[in-house]
Amino acid sequence: MKTVLVALTAVVAVVGAPVVAKTVQPRITMQAARAKALALVPGGRIQDGELETEKGRLIYSFDIKAAGKTGVEEVQISALNGAVVSRKHETAAKEKAESRSEPKEHRRH
Repeated sequence: MKTVLVALTAVVAVVGAPVVAKTVQPRITMQAARAKALALVPGGRIQDGELETEKGRLIYSFDIKAAGKTGVEEVQISALNGAVVSRKHETAAKEKAESRSEPKEHRRH
């Protein structure tokens, strides 16, 4: 009986403990992420860059204009480890549509 009471007390203590939300901070700088993104688009110029949470990941997102191409290259770099999360070409129309829906989908930092 004593063992059951101790175990029950431990469960109540754990379940009743307050949950503290942990804020995730970037481990790499925007400058380092920017350099990595630009290396993927030779001769490119960054038009926009931001730190954001997308699909539960903390990322740096850059829109890079490549010389001689329409639209932009969107390059996403993990803010936690510097890995390339994605790289895709966006037409001007897609980029405009994305900017209209962005407040609903992204949490900016």
